[in-house]
Amino acid sequence: LSKEFSSASATTTVGTVTSRVTRNGDAVMEKDLINHEDLAGDRGMIDDIFDETYREKEGPKPPMRYVWRNIILMSLLHLGAVFGLTLIPSAKIQTLAWALLCFLVSALGITAGSHRLWSHRSYKATLPLRIILAIANSMAFQNDIYEWARDHRVHHKFSETDADPHNAMRGFFFSHIGWLLVRKHPDVIEKGQKLDLSDLKADKVVMFQRRYYKPSVVLLCFTLPTAVPWYFWDESLVISFFIPAILRYTVGLNATWLVNSAAHMFGNRPYDQHINPRENPLVSLGAIGEGFHNYHHTFPYDYSTSEFGWRFNLTTAFIDLMCLLGLASDRKKVSKEVILARKMRTGDGSHKSG
Repeated sequence: LSKEFSSASATTTVGTVTSRVTRNGDAVMEKDLINHEDLAGDRGMIDDIFDETYREKEGPKPPMRYVWRNIILMSLLHLGAVFGLTLIPSAKIQTLAWALLCFLVSALGITAGSHRLWSHRSYKATLPLRIILAIANSMAFQNDIYEWARDHRVHHKFSETDADPHNAMRGFFFSHIGWLLVRKHPDVIEKGQKLDLSDLKADKVVMFQRRYYKPSVVLLCFTLPTAVPWYFWDESLVISFFIPAILRYTVGLNATWLVNSAAHMFGNRPYDQHINPRENPLVSLGAIGEGFHNYHHTFPYDYSTSEFGWRFNLTTAFIDLMCLLGLASDRKKVSKEVILARKMRTGDGSHKSG
């Protein structure tokens, strides 16, 4: 690993490449491999690297068990969001702006927080920033940071297998929302229990949020978004609740879910054509930077989840700003040489035209 330092903060560029040559008859193939052990030592973890040794159990699949509470609540939530859509023409411009701000803040709680910081440890954040991201994460209401990061590491380590919480091989609906409406596959639970989550347990911000998650969600996801427009500019209580709270929350959920569904099915694969995740710019727009998914599953430790910086990637711009302000540091970035070598070795060739 070579260290490169910017004026704002340290950036670790992953540049160590091991060349492995395999022979098959007269064919010679060179593989450019990142030294994962060095990288793991630098981040303190490797549980988001795909485990090629995993094998699904033989025999019939376990029966699907519906979680009717979740089915009913998700149905009511989406009906409420549809009602919220009908209220938009009646809402004040300040209310719509507030709803957009709540969406962006809550989205960053997922993308910059539970995803890039806590799931992948792709950069470091100071205590004030971790507190801000934990607050934003509670506003997003997508499970607490500890549970979100645990399930996401399992998703990367056992992607598209029975141990993947939202296995896209089970179809679009399952990977989008269906996985939340049924009991987890036993392999998901088993593999999740075997992960090393000591870094999350040692983070007092993560464990504090986990301890007080339910009241924090009531306050930050529903009460605050509703109270502000009602109190400060006399918006009606109905509009204040159904647009900044219910509609905003539902849109945020679906933006995240599209990363699990659409970005695993639609798009090109310039980095690794042998895995399912794709590059999907539309998903990136909605999920503020998380749609460069073929890149992300190829290089899960890159803080930007993309090689293109701020393009369709508001989260990367936010992390860079935090580094400029001294609230974040040590961003992990894959070198251009390693990216190009990987494109040439395993990509689908689409990088040549795009």
